[in-house]
Amino acid sequence: MRALPVGDRALLVELNDGDEAGALHAELLRRRAAGTLPAIREIVPAARTVLLDGLDEPGSFARELAEWEIPALHARVQDAIEIPVRYDGPDLADVAALWQVAEEDVADIHSAAEFRVAFCGFAPGFGYLTGLPQPYAVPRRATPRTSVPAGAVALAGPYTGVYPRSSPGGWQLIGTTDTVLWDPAREPAALLSPGTRVRFVPERTGIRR
Repeated sequence: MRALPVGDRALLVELNDGDEAGALHAELLRRRAAGTLPAIREIVPAARTVLLDGLDEPGSFARELAEWEIPALHARVQDAIEIPVRYDGPDLADVAALWQVAEEDVADIHSAAEFRVAFCGFAPGFGYLTGLPQPYAVPRRATPRTSVPAGAVALAGPYTGVYPRSSPGGWQLIGTTDTVLWDPAREPAALLSPGTRVRFVPERTGIRR
């Protein structure tokens, strides 16, 4: 773990991998809830970093942070958000070929995993979900699409994501959902936040057989 100053009142904490970043993020939230964390305006996790913004004494906190013992990341106890999916994406056959399975098996493999939102970004409401075993990581498309529809369930590298709105994108599309990921009229507007557990539930009538 390495804490780097960012401006006068922020730290960027670099970790070895996503699991360590998730564990630090969870520990920061736990200490904040317990009232044992110095005032921090924002805690922003990413793939292998956590940004801490709004610290009064970032240097002092960096020294304190170096002494922390951070527990390994465990599944949170609250129920997982369930997202119904029709596994009907245009890249389903390509993903099946990469995984060396039948197309219908993609739904079984993907829905059997329990996912966690590692961090958010790209677009409001878009969460980068980890949980698929490493052998199922897939490359991005060689040629990105100019338009991916809202609700598209997609894979890229080790991540699963759901497009909250129509946008260009190069992820492999394996399905669609009607679940609304971002709704400004909802509180909070984003359905997914870092640390949230997620399960994808197949809508069996939508699976091609």
